[in-house]
Amino acid sequence: MSAEATNPATPGPVVPTVARRKARPRIDLRRLGLAALLGNAARGRLPDAIGHVAEAHRAHYPDADLEPLRRAYVLAESSHRGQMRKSGEPYITHPLAVTLILAELGAETTTLTASLLHDTVEDTEVTLDQVGEEFGAEVRYLVDGVTKLEKVDYGAAAEPETFRKMLVATGSDVRVMSIKLADRLHNMRTLGVMRREKQERIAKVTRDVLIPLAERLGVQALKTELEDLVFAILHPDEYEHTRELIAANAARADDTLADIADEVRGVLREADIPAEVLIRPRHFVSVHRVSRKRGELRGCDFGRLLVLVNEDADCYAVLGELHTCLTPVVSEFKDFIAVPKFNLYQSLHTAVARADGQVAEVLIRTHQMHKVAEAGVVALGNPYAQAAEAPAADTTDDAADGERADPTRPGWLSRLLDWQKAAPDTDTFWSTLREDLAQDREITVFRPDGGTLGLPEGATCVDAAYAQYGEDAHACIGARVNGRLATLSTVLRDGDTVQLLMGQDPASEPSREWLEHAHTPAARIAIQRWIATHPATAAEEPPAPVPSRPAPEPQAAAPRTASAVVADRPDATVRLAGCCTPVPPDEVTGFAVRGGVVTVHRVECAAVAHMKGTGRPEMAVSWGDNAACRVTLVAESFGRPHLLADLTEAMAQEGAEIVSATVEPPSQQRVRHTYTVELPDAAHLPDLMRAMRNVPGVYDVGRAQPQ
Repeated sequence: MSAEATNPATPGPVVPTVARRKARPRIDLRRLGLAALLGNAARGRLPDAIGHVAEAHRAHYPDADLEPLRRAYVLAESSHRGQMRKSGEPYITHPLAVTLILAELGAETTTLTASLLHDTVEDTEVTLDQVGEEFGAEVRYLVDGVTKLEKVDYGAAAEPETFRKMLVATGSDVRVMSIKLADRLHNMRTLGVMRREKQERIAKVTRDVLIPLAERLGVQALKTELEDLVFAILHPDEYEHTRELIAANAARADDTLADIADEVRGVLREADIPAEVLIRPRHFVSVHRVSRKRGELRGCDFGRLLVLVNEDADCYAVLGELHTCLTPVVSEFKDFIAVPKFNLYQSLHTAVARADGQVAEVLIRTHQMHKVAEAGVVALGNPYAQAAEAPAADTTDDAADGERADPTRPGWLSRLLDWQKAAPDTDTFWSTLREDLAQDREITVFRPDGGTLGLPEGATCVDAAYAQYGEDAHACIGARVNGRLATLSTVLRDGDTVQLLMGQDPASEPSREWLEHAHTPAARIAIQRWIATHPATAAEEPPAPVPSRPAPEPQAAAPRTASAVVADRPDATVRLAGCCTPVPPDEVTGFAVRGGVVTVHRVECAAVAHMKGTGRPEMAVSWGDNAACRVTLVAESFGRPHLLADLTEAMAQEGAEIVSATVEPPSQQRVRHTYTVELPDAAHLPDLMRAMRNVPGVYDVGRAQPQ
């Protein structure tokens, strides 16, 4: 609970003094506490204690009505009067500090009002009904959500069901989580007087749950400071070493990044592109990660350049100038404007190299993109402002039962709420949630219709199927990745195009094997839920493999003559090679072998290159008048009952005589068939292959590739 916050005056971990906005003087919480007790709170006037909050809020919302903040402060101060923090300050200093954090991030008035009141229902005699009557339904909803969050034990011994209920209670409005994150940040800043064991417990919970949530909400300003505070508590030696590295770099006479920044400013000035070029020092955890990755650090490793412009098009103009006038490191380029990250982040990433080998990373974004990159969903304002102005007739039935959809809510959060509903049991939900929070990178794959799917790094075609189709993905029978057939276990890469092949059988069942290849909660929960609701079917043995019939030996022993092929040697016996089974109008060549026999191969056959390499002379051959042919075809299909019978029947209807057939045992529900057939006319081959592809379950048919 927030009441556990400790002495803010006690020196805690030193965090980098990175200016993400205009620097403000450090606030004296003791003075704020005195102002809270003695300041002028006359009706209609803004209390002195919230002057900093009002100033920060007006920087983002110049025309904001501050009256709700005044009334919220008066209620909070009077309710908490007499309550003290462990440090001895009046308790009101805590909600004031939390509200200031949110105000500097750009939170709108409703969020700030709820933030001032976020502990009143939990720690005082103020009721939710009183909050609702005084400040309206939105503030009541937010305060209620934060109050429920305060009751959650995030520790290792916490019941998963408690966390699940917390998500249900708060997930429908990201502003609740925003207030909670600011609350945790202020408490982490003031952990100095806590026992070491308690500091570590709180830091681990922050690391495992709240920092990943901050990442997904896009609130980088909170996330980076929380990371540094956790780093200082859990890894004090490494933190101290990193602090020394940063201090040593700051003491250097030369400033490589400043030199490059000046060069970039000159380039953009000559190109007449209005831009602001800033140096963004890396925070402690970022420096630590870079040092582990690169070893000895150089000047450019301690920060990045940030270029801020006015329009999206200017971002690409800046990129073009930098890549033209400086030396770009092409492998470092990423376009998160065209394809934003899952947490709303947009920016162009690139890097330029100096003659001495140092590489400076450059971030290019608009001012609005930067605001969202720093504050995430907090910067998006009140998601219900427009809805509140809509006529009453537009209100949906969902609003009546308390289920509200946030139009600015990131897709992952919507999916999170769906997972908790679909999970067959709490443990399944908890394990998949922890796995999802542990993913810190996401890829984007494209659908054939131009749409995109956001998936965690390492996701497979199984994950893509459930991300696109939900539980209808049970009917998925395969996929094409970048136009090529792929198994459902194929791991996808950023930028891949994925076409999912869906079966027509409504009773299709997912394979238990899919669980081994499912990495997203959506896929795992859907498959596990199906298995849980079909225990009898799931317990059955897997279907028997499709019967296999080896190629008959007598056919192979007889000479394979081909009267359709004419060789330059009139008395020669011509035989079609079994390795590539050429048919008209394949381009062919011949080689004399023992017994005066000429074997005919397709020119791309590997045997041709081998025989040429041994010095065996080629012999000219050509197709004659006889159009009959023998050919080997390979069919790829998904296993199902009666598939072999349907396939051979389709081949017979096209006049094909099956000389031999081999059907391999199924692998990951895929079956490979190899057929050698005789056709009365080679011209019928395309029709035969088309008929085979039209058999349900067959997804590809092709000529056997020369071995």
